[in-house]
Amino acid sequence: MLSPLDYAIWILTSAMELGVVYCALRTRSFLRFFPLNFYMLVALASDVARFTILHHYGFSSANYLYFYYYSDALLTICLFFALMALYSHVFKEMGAAFYVRIGAIIVLVLTAAVCFMMVMHSEHRLVTRFVSELSQNLHFVGAILTYVLWSAVKKLRETRTRLIQFTLALGVYFSAFAASFAMSVLYPGSPYSGLATYAMGLWLPLAWGYTFLKVPEGARLATSRVAAGAR
Repeated sequence: MLSPLDYAIWILTSAMELGVVYCALRTRSFLRFFPLNFYMLVALASDVARFTILHHYGFSSANYLYFYYYSDALLTICLFFALMALYSHVFKEMGAAFYVRIGAIIVLVLTAAVCFMMVMHSEHRLVTRFVSELSQNLHFVGAILTYVLWSAVKKLRETRTRLIQFTLALGVYFSAFAASFAMSVLYPGSPYSGLATYAMGLWLPLAWGYTFLKVPEGARLATSRVAAGAR
């Protein structure tokens, strides 16, 4: 059963996800960073749907269990494409945005293929295990690709503050989830895995909302600061 604290965090997370979209609309950045805002809208819709299913069927019901895993996989895929959108922004001036999109599709398909091979001999709940493995592995892939993107940001001397902060926020998010998954495997039943999930659920909309609201579209970091980060 969920505690009052669980419900409070759930409601707060949903409110912050809606807040990100509001901040993007207010600063006229909704379409420019549409994949990021689309992820927040899907996350908000998922939270509302999960709460509705939980209310009608209960926390331990098969309906809630299946919807949780399927929606989690969908959210991870949406976040993966949000990350690829940041790649497109960084490499746009090099004319490589199209190749980034193709590469994103290839990485997603290969990750899905590996996940299917991992669970193809499962006798029970093949689809559920597949989406669970896909979500976990995409978090690991996302963490790696975010570090690659950050390296590219430093090498290309990217100075757009919004892009840098969006990237850093995603790096923290993916890294924390990857560590949480690893901890759940090494220490089954550990409460720290759930705490990381709650914390990152709040962290990403907080970081992105702040960036939309407080960082102007044309803001840039000093080149010297970016260069110092590359050392």
